Amino acid sequence: MKLLVLALFVVGAYGCGLPTFPPIVNRVVGGDDARANSWPWQISLQYKSGSSYYHTCGGILVSDQWVLTAAHCIGSRTYRVYLGKHSLNTANEKGSVAMGVERIIVHEQWDSQRIRNDIALIKLQSRVQITDTIMPACLPQNELVYPGGSPCYVTGWGRLWTGGPLADILQQALLPIVDHATCSRPDWWSTLVTEKMVCAGGDGQLASCNGDSGGPLNCQRSDGAWIVYGIVSFGSSMGCNYYKKPSVFTRVSAYIPWINNVMTTY
Repeated sequence: MKLLVLALFVVGAYGCGLPTFPPIVNRVVGGDDARANSWPWQISLQYKSGSSYYHTCGGILVSDQWVLTAAHCIGSRTYRVYLGKHSLNTANEKGSVAMGVERIIVHEQWDSQRIRNDIALIKLQSRVQITDTIMPACLPQNELVYPGGSPCYVTGWGRLWTGGPLADILQQALLPIVDHATCSRPDWWSTLVTEKMVCAGGDGQLASCNGDSGGPLNCQRSDGAWIVYGIVSFGSSMGCNYYKKPSVFTRVSAYIPWINNVMTTY
């Protein structure tokens, strides 16, 4: 209980999930450029090659020193976290900052063969200042499950289409939740999808794509605040937008005790 109270204090000591510049969202399925700084918890996880850094995955700021991402995004490379970005190709954007990594904790039961427990936490080298362009998302209530059809939004700089280029401007797309009973049907994802995952999309029109991995599935609470409900985990090997193969996310609400424990231990 002490761990839980402390973790909730760490995450809730300041506002979360209420951007200064609210996202412009609608209920029409379709991807488009996000409003600048409207998803201020979205980060770019970048790896070092030579003297330069390159985008590899997304991630989600959940406190002033911790970032959530997918376990499959993590390797033996040197990483940095870029916060407050809108255009990946624009250097020195106002309000953005690149930060070093103190440590990375990959879930101890991460199974890359069966894609289980695809979650990791990154501790920044120092606390980041919360601003209009950099702000944490709210964590969901433990074991929260949204019903099928709930409107949530995926964001990231992933490929604009299968085999296409990475986006320069942060993209957002409405991906309605697909309930577990549907997503686990034999002609959908079958037994590959567990109850610790959440599916969204699957209409053959829109999905997350390579480069979006580790980024958020954003769902809005009744009080208007945005929570990180999912972390982009995997999709169809046949393409980014494949019918009955919705994007699959690690369901963050299934890992609240683990998140709390890591954030208060390290």
